[in-house]
Amino acid sequence: MKDYSLEFKKVNTVIVGSGAAGFNAACRLWQYGQHDILLVSENLYAGTSRNTGSDKQTYYKLTLSGDTNDSVYEMAQTLFEGKCMDGDIALCEAAYSVPCFMRLCELGVEFPVNRYGEYIGYKTDHDPKNRATSVGPYTSKRMTEALQKQFEEYNIPFWNKLQVIKIISDNEKVYGLIGLDLSKNDEKKKYVIIEAENVVYATGGPAGIYANAVYPASQHGSSGLAFEAGVKGKNLTEWQFGLASVKPRWNVSGTYMQVLPKVLSTDKDMNDSKEFLLDYFETPEKMASKLFLKGYQWPFDARKVSEGSSIIDILVYLELLKGRRVFLDYRDEPNGYLDLNNLEHEAFEYLKNANALVSKPIERLKIMNQPAIDFYRDFNVDLET
Repeated sequence: MKDYSLEFKKVNTVIVGSGAAGFNAACRLWQYGQHDILLVSENLYAGTSRNTGSDKQTYYKLTLSGDTNDSVYEMAQTLFEGKCMDGDIALCEAAYSVPCFMRLCELGVEFPVNRYGEYIGYKTDHDPKNRATSVGPYTSKRMTEALQKQFEEYNIPFWNKLQVIKIISDNEKVYGLIGLDLSKNDEKKKYVIIEAENVVYATGGPAGIYANAVYPASQHGSSGLAFEAGVKGKNLTEWQFGLASVKPRWNVSGTYMQVLPKVLSTDKDMNDSKEFLLDYFETPEKMASKLFLKGYQWPFDARKVSEGSSIIDILVYLELLKGRRVFLDYRDEPNGYLDLNNLEHEAFEYLKNANALVSKPIERLKIMNQPAIDFYRDFNVDLET
């Protein structure tokens, strides 16, 4: 190592990660008076917060509109019932969901609000209330941009293109981290040591452990460095598994399912097209009603297989195990014709209230969520043709 030059820096707190969580942590520390901080990022424009979304990407918080009864305790109970979160963490997350949400609103994130000041909510994945809200497909991107703007206004020290490769600790106390300055070409001059009393680790989920994922390609995850340093994993096991497109990587949740597309499978050469779901339901309308529920029951739930929508996930998976490819077709009705009047009550009423009791999935999608069509068109996928 004698030929290597090391760059040293000392701060009270170093924040790792430039997504919504990282920027928010830095801004909050600054507001609370701790200015001896540094935020580091491997790539400012990478990561999940900035590069992912869904048909109407959801922010989950306490209900803030209408006459639906809700409370901090009830929301905490819902989070706890997922069986992946301790009760104290669930209570804290529920209680702070409103102030954190209002902070984003004040920073300019355009969450929908009516003339009376109610922030409109809707039901999202397995949600018993109407706690969800959204600014469209890119909610987390807008959050990240708004927080970054405040971060830059505060002029908080920032080191871009710094890849953390080691958290320095004795398994009891953290002392800082070692990184590589990726902006330098000389391998012997890349090493950086940052001494810090605190490390805020906001690097997101370990996307690299999955063969198939809708994490953006730029998201790798680096949880392993924290575990290696002696951090104990806690409340990190709440994963969502569901249906998604491959190119682009995008969850086909919400209106992508609620407009009742045709679900097809083909052989690997795109021949032998078949609406395989119809083999498992008494009528096309029963199948379509379960497909509709996937809209706000997107994550697979073992408790919703026999009577709920998660049977769709299993049937798609079985089709893939046969070596077939699965597609959503928005150009025509399932089975060629769908009697919307024979849908189950929840699906029918939802489409009725959305003024979407029209023929063809693509026409329903135009009415309910045009940005969902525009998103795929931006990636040269035209759902209409």
